[in-house]
Amino acid sequence: MAVVASDTLELINKANEDGPYLALVIPNLFEMNPLLQSPNFTANDLIIDFSGRRFRFGTIDEKKVILVMTGLSLRHGKGPEDELPLESNGDYTRDVGYIKFANYTVNVTGCSSYDNLLNNVWYQPEEVFPVDGTPEERQHAFWVPVDLAYFEISRTLEAYLVAYIDQDLKLENCLNSTTCLSVAPKVVTVARGVSSSIYLDNAAYRSFIYDKFNVSPVEMETAAVALICLQQKIPFIAFRALSDLAGGGSAHSNEADIFTSLAANNSVAVVLEFIKRLPLNKTYDA
Repeated sequence: MAVVASDTLELINKANEDGPYLALVIPNLFEMNPLLQSPNFTANDLIIDFSGRRFRFGTIDEKKVILVMTGLSLRHGKGPEDELPLESNGDYTRDVGYIKFANYTVNVTGCSSYDNLLNNVWYQPEEVFPVDGTPEERQHAFWVPVDLAYFEISRTLEAYLVAYIDQDLKLENCLNSTTCLSVAPKVVTVARGVSSSIYLDNAAYRSFIYDKFNVSPVEMETAAVALICLQQKIPFIAFRALSDLAGGGSAHSNEADIFTSLAANNSVAVVLEFIKRLPLNKTYDA
């Protein structure tokens, strides 16, 4: 049986006495660093290092927050005690696990089956065990809804930015004088988003999941957080900055490397403005 170190347990107890908090789960250093450097974030003296993760405590607009980095890619934990490994630099590599289905297309006319199984994709619900459910009695979830109150607040960001009323929320458009987005960035609420366990860079698959599921954003981390929140009955919402059109959409086949920092800064700006709009000292029920 694992035992939490006494000094760590003391810090956890201290944190619980000062709670509750808003938890900001951040996938990588590209988004963590702008948040830590923002004048809107005030760090306090409490930091808890536990199982390879660092939990930073502080305030944003008088709201108590916890910041923690998960690392890239989709990992589904079974509860809040699940610890996700940290990435060394928050980046990804294509040197390992790169596959092109077309390389495995063969002539199968002489076989009993004409199927290329590498081209078959199917979807199924995840198993979940809600905290208020019967122990060891599984339930299933395919879609995890965001918290309605959080969603309504996020829609105000979309409306204000479109009307150019809110001057506090300014999204960056350029990296420098010569490198700019072809379309001005904006805040948009979406009907559905999904997480993929692989880095998606395929225009045909992008079109398929949009037509099949009405999905527009695809990333690699949010589903893990959403499923844990569903099991623990904790309200959640996700803000993701999209810096690339999967499969390409301009002269460049992939623009993620170019606009990563721009996307991260804009994502942090939106999250900070969202927190400012939350009622002070109010806890939402799932």
